Parts: sequence; structure tokens; C-alpha cells
Amino acid sequence: MSLLLTKQIAELFIMILLGYILVKSNLLTKQDSKVLSTVALYIVTPCVIINAFQVQYFQDVKNGIILSFLAAMIIHIVYIVVARMIGKVYTLNGVEKATIIYTNAGNLIIPLVQALLGKEWVVYTTGYILVTTVFIWTHGRMLICEEKGFNVKDLLKNVNVIASIIGILMFALKIQLPSLFTETMDSMSATIAPISMIVAGMLIAGMDVKDCLKNKRLYIITFLKMFIFPCLAVSLLKFTNLSSMVKNGDMILLISLLASVAPTAASVTQIAQIYDADSEYASAYYFVTTLLCILTMPIFVWFYQL
Repeated sequence: MSLLLTKQIAELFIMILLGYILVKSNLLTKQDSKVLSTVALYIVTPCVIINAFQVQYFQDVKNGIILSFLAAMIIHIVYIVVARMIGKVYTLNGVEKATIIYTNAGNLIIPLVQALLGKEWVVYTTGYILVTTVFIWTHGRMLICEEKGFNVKDLLKNVNVIASIIGILMFALKIQLPSLFTETMDSMSATIAPISMIVAGMLIAGMDVKDCLKNKRLYIITFLKMFIFPCLAVSLLKFTNLSSMVKNGDMILLISLLASVAPTAASVTQIAQIYDADSEYASAYYFVTTLLCILTMPIFVWFYQL
């Protein structure tokens, strides 16, 4: 699995390179990535999420979704608590804490699971994505913007939250869409990897990489993000009895592991941009952790499967 994952991540990096070339060759600008991001956020990702729940209602599937949700809750709570403790030692600011805690679970994990395991397993990514979405637009935004509260209405307007609620309700009520709609969503879902990775490449191309690499704190935060916190996730998922709770528990938790050891969430940079925080600093972590994940993710998958 770790070898297959390495190959799949390498393919995604080729897509990132294409986005990078588009900007560096002046065919597009960094700002043009916003158009593709909008397509991915408001059309492609909701299609993936809703379509993931278009599976036959079985008790095993229901239990698996609950397990993925439970695993995501546990990991996020542990990450938040540990980040707060480490933050006092290293005097981490809000962007740095959010960088450590939140992963690119949607943009990266959905295409990886789809390619590695098949689309029938994508439904188990939704637990982590939903938990991440809720936490990052509440707790994460409070960290980045240094606020003390959040607006529930803004959260309920989030398209991924809406899509997850629709998908869960349709699954629970055993509502199956006509083949015309599911096949259309299948086609849209196939574009999530190219669009997301091309956007990543375009954002990286617009950065001053040399200045990013001069910052010594970048290496400390990256080490915490890509090595220390993934070790926590592997320990939680491998050395507890969570996998014994449901059928195929090991594989479901493997999907949760992939999500928890992924690079920094693109949403951290997006929130920093929207609310005039330090978006360039956030982009630097997005760039470095995305490059590093081709080495770290297969290692942690291998360790989990020992």
C-alpha cells in the first residue's frame, strides 16, 4: 500500500508541476487559481461528497461512517490539545497552530482513496472531512484571526457541510438518485485531483520560495506537522481497539490515517487571505508540507500496516 501511495502521490505532483508551469510560463497568473478553486469548492467537492453516500444502505457501511467520524473527532481533539501545549513552549502564533492541526483532507485524500481503494471507499473520507470543515471554520478561524467566537450561520453556509448533511440524509433515508445524476457526479468527481493539484501548483508558483526557506521557524513547525503529530495519529489508530468496533475497521482507520498525516490544509491559507492575516506565511507551510508528504505519508502508512 505504501508503494502504491508513493506512486499515486508522485502522479499528483506531476499535476502540481503542470500548474506551476502554467504560471511560470505566463499563460496564467496566481490570481487565476481562484477560478479553479471556486469550481472545485462549489461544484466538484460537493459532487464527490454527495456521490460518496450514494451506496446501498448496509449496517456495516453505517458503522464504518460512524467509526470514521469518531476517529476524526479523537484525532482533532488530541491535535488541538497538544498544539496548545506545544504553543506555550515555542510561542506559536495562530497561523502556526492551525498549520499543525489541520490537514488537506479533502483536496488530497479523496483522490488518493479513489485511486488506491476505489470509489466505494470514498464514503469513509467524509467523516474526517466533515469534522475538519467544522473545526477549521470555527476553532481554526478563531486561531488565525485571533478572535474569541464564531458565527454559526457562516458554518452552516459552508458548501462542504451542506453537501455532507445532504449526503448523510439521503443515505439514512435510503434515497438513491437516478443513474443520470450519479453518472454525472462520477464524471465531475474524476476532476477533483487535477483541479486541486493544478491550483496548488499555481499557488506555489506565485510564492517567493527563497524567502520562505530562510525562515528557521518553518523547519520547526514543519517537523512538528509532518513527523510528531502523525506519530500521535498512528499511535491512536494502531494501538487502540477502535478497528475492532466494525467490519473492515483497519481499512477505514487507514483512510482516517491518510487524512490525519496529510500536508497543511489549503483552507488555512484561504482563511488568512480572506481575513487579512499572514497569508504568505501560511502559504509557505502549505508549499513545504505538500512537497514533503511524498516521503512522509508512505512511511506512516507502512508503519500502520506492520
